[in-house]
Amino acid sequence: MKIECPHCGKVVTVNGLGRKRLNIPLKNICEALQLFRNVAIVAQEFNCSQGYIYKILKENGLKLKDVIKD
Repeated sequence: MKIECPHCGKVVTVNGLGRKRLNIPLKNICEALQLFRNVAIVAQEFNCSQGYIYKILKENGLKLKDVIKD
């Protein structure tokens, strides 16, 4: 990607902006939730946020109680 430098005005090439996406499969998240039964521990295991786990579940039409069954 080429962008214009805000200081000198030259066009410079940069390799990707931002960090890479986390692509943790739903299956892995569900299995870990069933094993640990705790979102905080699973997030720590996958090195992601708790919100990311909830987001993946929501995108797939699941809720935490659907995955963690008593």
